[in-house]
Amino acid sequence: MRVLIAVARLGGIMTVTSDFTQKLYENFAENTKLRALENAVTSNGLLASLEVRGSHAANLPEFSIDLTKDPVTNQKQSGRCWMFAALNTFRHKFINDFKTEDFEFSQAYTFFWDKYEKSNWFMEQIIGDVNMDDRRLKFLLQTPQQDGGQWDMMVAIFDKYGIVPKAVYPESKASSNSRELNQYLNKLLRQDAEILRYTLEQGGDVQAVKEELLQEIFNFLAVTLGLPPQNFEFAFRNKDNEYKKFVGTPQDFYKEYVDIDLNNYVSVINAPTQDKPYNKSYTVEFLGNVVGGKEVKHLNVDMDRFKKLAIAQMQAGETVWFGCDVGQESNRTAGLLTMDAYDFKSSLDIEFTQTKAGRLDYGESLMTHAMVLAGVDLDADGNSVKWKVENSWGKDAGNQGYFVASDAWMDEYTYQIVVRKDLLSQEERAAYEAKPQVLLPWDPMGALA
Repeated sequence: MRVLIAVARLGGIMTVTSDFTQKLYENFAENTKLRALENAVTSNGLLASLEVRGSHAANLPEFSIDLTKDPVTNQKQSGRCWMFAALNTFRHKFINDFKTEDFEFSQAYTFFWDKYEKSNWFMEQIIGDVNMDDRRLKFLLQTPQQDGGQWDMMVAIFDKYGIVPKAVYPESKASSNSRELNQYLNKLLRQDAEILRYTLEQGGDVQAVKEELLQEIFNFLAVTLGLPPQNFEFAFRNKDNEYKKFVGTPQDFYKEYVDIDLNNYVSVINAPTQDKPYNKSYTVEFLGNVVGGKEVKHLNVDMDRFKKLAIAQMQAGETVWFGCDVGQESNRTAGLLTMDAYDFKSSLDIEFTQTKAGRLDYGESLMTHAMVLAGVDLDADGNSVKWKVENSWGKDAGNQGYFVASDAWMDEYTYQIVVRKDLLSQEERAAYEAKPQVLLPWDPMGALA
């Protein structure tokens, strides 16, 4: 129901009149349907009262392509979904290649080095060409660092630091619940920003000061997360009772047990806004973690092509890292991501009509979470009907941790996938390799999962 609000003008200020508000009050009080709904919602909550039972039956967890049933992981009270999703794609390969029952790479290990590198990245931006009145500096200071990230930022960490098994570098209190860590690391970084700016103004040795500050950051991270290994031993037995042993560095471990050339993978987005024409590449100002590492870069394509690329990779036997707005039309308990999960229209006479582009332009939606596409159900013509989603919220969310996304939901709320470069057409590859358009730091395509 759309309402044109009656207003009165007082000295150039628009105000809702008391008479108009009284009319709204009386309209509601006389509406028996809304009064009944009021009782249900105030007792049970909005979404529980509006849940559509039929959406469960329409999105059963059966798929024509189903790549894994491995137990899911759990990021707990942290924003490491992008790391979990990336490491889960490696994890499935490890379990299949080495015939293990279950296995996890250490998400805490990549978390440590990402925090360390983000701190250095932040300091480099602070001592760059920005002034105190620049909105860019205020943007940097608003959140010096956070848990979230992008695929290319994860690649930069893998390239520089490798990976280790979870048994070698296990979870800590701070990695499983990162609120305190982020609060005090950001407090420290804002203080460091002031010190660095003052050093610049006084003509001091900024590099020497920055090195001292980074030592303090490193010490803080090592105390809260644990000192990460530089060399380690790891041994396991597979399903055939074969004994395997590794001795070496985290970089050696990646080469021996994962051995995927991440330069062969590209980030593909669907951003249907007027400022981002399709078949062009984009990057985002100030977005990154490792100075001198892999640049964050996206190829924008239409949604039909976007889904076909994801399907092609799964048909080749590989799961797909993807980024979405998971909180939209989401039934966490049932593990459903579907446009008909809740009925606002017939109950509240409310209809959400914004397009995907409108939601991006008006701040209603952006990428908030990364997961893994682990399967897809195709119709007789090879078109997607629903998608199997591996989450990282533990086995109690959804169906043993797996979700079902309807095809319509994917169209509206999925923004990014990572696929092999050889799946791109020649024209798409050329567009990706071209010099990217630089988006402003606060562009929605700079959102961190």
